[in-house]
Amino acid sequence: MKPEIIKPPRLYPGDIIGIAAPAGPFKKELFERGVAAIKDMGFEVIVPENLQRPVRYLAGPDAHRAKLLNELISTVDVKGIICARGGYGSLRILDLIDYDRLRHHQKIFLGFSDISALIAAITTRSGLVAFHGPNITTLGQASPKTRASFYRAVTSDQPLEIRPGNPRVINPGKAMGVVSGGNLATLCHLLGTSYSPTYRKQIFVVEDISEAPYQIDRMLYQMKMADCFQGISGVAMGSFHNCAKYEAICDIVRAQFEDMQIPILGGFDIGHGDENMTIPMGIRATLDTDQGALIYNEAALL
Repeated sequence: MKPEIIKPPRLYPGDIIGIAAPAGPFKKELFERGVAAIKDMGFEVIVPENLQRPVRYLAGPDAHRAKLLNELISTVDVKGIICARGGYGSLRILDLIDYDRLRHHQKIFLGFSDISALIAAITTRSGLVAFHGPNITTLGQASPKTRASFYRAVTSDQPLEIRPGNPRVINPGKAMGVVSGGNLATLCHLLGTSYSPTYRKQIFVVEDISEAPYQIDRMLYQMKMADCFQGISGVAMGSFHNCAKYEAICDIVRAQFEDMQIPILGGFDIGHGDENMTIPMGIRATLDTDQGALIYNEAALL
């Protein structure tokens, strides 16, 4: 049975944010710039000792990465956890995370790209609302718009409204559902595991980077054949940076969902593009193509 939705407390100036590295290794300069950006917003930062112990394409051994994340989950003074970088590796530690402890020590969890695997696992296993938004290494070089979206998302106790920077109505309509999704390739790799979420009655947010059009088509088709999209409420397309012309990706998405009468709205600044808006995952929102917005029906934080 799916756990009830749990909303973590919002952040206040002076609150402590812990940094986790559940996936790939990161560059020190970008990491330090991101930490400085968090401090500039008025938060304190905890960086676990030996956060990075690179092993090939990972920030450290699986057990080490999971241990540090679980310790941040258990540390009462830590009110939020932000991931250092995506890349690859989150999938390898999904079995090592203490979701019951996270359910008890309710706190903000935020990241994107490969971190989509953890967001999916957290929302489905613990019921905790999580956030899709900049990792530390991208936050330090993020635009004022992206930083403002991040700050608003982690401090507001009001429902959020997300509008595309360049809206594209792929299929008109209006529908309500629980917001889920993230990086397409990462979510596709969860298929066949106990962590693969169901998208029934959900608004599927999707983005990706450096994937050829046929690869986007193949991943969506694989998810469709796996019945992931049965009963889906709508699709919100984020950025598809370095994939192809955006119109070509829109055509692929349109074709994949042409047998479903659901709203599909593209152009959201979510993902690997120049802007990356922070959005809650695991709570209800309305996707309305007439208004050109993803409008949350409830606050994500207490």
